[in-house]
Amino acid sequence: MTSQANLRHPEMPTSVPRGPLRTSMHLEQSTVEIELNAAIIAVTNDEPVVLTVKDAADAAGATEGLPFGPFSPIDHRTLEIGLRSWVADQTGLELGYVEQLYTFGDRGRHAQVGDTRPPVVSIGYLALTRALQAEGLQSGIWRSWYHFFPWEDWRKGRPEILDSVMEPELRRWAQSNQGRPSSARPLDRNQRIRVCFGFDGVAWDEEKVLERLELLYEAGLLAEAHRDRPEAASLMNVPERTLGSPMRFDHRRILATAIGRVRAKIKYRPVIFELMPDEFTLFELQKTVEAILGPHLHKQNFRRLVESAGLVEPTGQMKTRTGGRPAKLFSFRREVLLERPAPGVRVKPQRV
Repeated sequence: MTSQANLRHPEMPTSVPRGPLRTSMHLEQSTVEIELNAAIIAVTNDEPVVLTVKDAADAAGATEGLPFGPFSPIDHRTLEIGLRSWVADQTGLELGYVEQLYTFGDRGRHAQVGDTRPPVVSIGYLALTRALQAEGLQSGIWRSWYHFFPWEDWRKGRPEILDSVMEPELRRWAQSNQGRPSSARPLDRNQRIRVCFGFDGVAWDEEKVLERLELLYEAGLLAEAHRDRPEAASLMNVPERTLGSPMRFDHRRILATAIGRVRAKIKYRPVIFELMPDEFTLFELQKTVEAILGPHLHKQNFRRLVESAGLVEPTGQMKTRTGGRPAKLFSFRREVLLERPAPGVRVKPQRV
């Protein structure tokens, strides 16, 4: 048994000849490689960061991606054990919270010119780690996720890039398809743009990270679209890295899935505390939530919400090195997990 999975092709006959012919048919049509991708997220200095690695095959060292490694069914009893094992070996990080995201198996997602290897199916994982653990990194780079998604950062208000660059280009793309409705989609291009990007008075939904990325890719506005679809080059009217830095293969899509997942999850599960130290001030907690969600939060409303929800409890200690008045220290109140089924930080970001 190897790190490849052999799955019967749906068009293969149920009975095929034995011997070399059967073997060649089976391998040619049904062999895939399984790899495990990790979107490892932390918050350092009020910035949401993701662990990236450079592409060793890129001579210029310009392309970053998510850490990934093969799944070995001989060495690893489960997929998650395999993930934790190679992350520890490669980076020195001992992962805490881990959850499976999605299986990414689009044909050609790892294809290279002249590549004859089997297709790759990747199982993506979201992993959360604390800042102190993030400092002990042996390899890789911690990069702000807004480096790849600048339009998602609303902490200082509506990002200027949305109105100056993205809306005109998206409108132009939508106009190019005017009068050609698609029966495959319930919304036309203009409607999809409004819903995903909050144009024309539609509220911004911070959880639609993946939907926005896929729409930008479809419109030919991302470097990955230029790379994967040569015909999209003519659609690209903006400099290649204006809309965030590209990532190798489909790793920016995997990261978008992870960001959307954690933004949604902190509202109904207390996963935000996986990113916090054992003791923290409410201001530090607020800054961490803002870093993840994007929009700025009202200070007093946030404090009332967190305390009334029973998510935290005072430690009786004070933090004096705050740059101002001493602040009370709090810790996560674990009893809340036994009191109700969805104890998350149910914040409602201010709409801009």
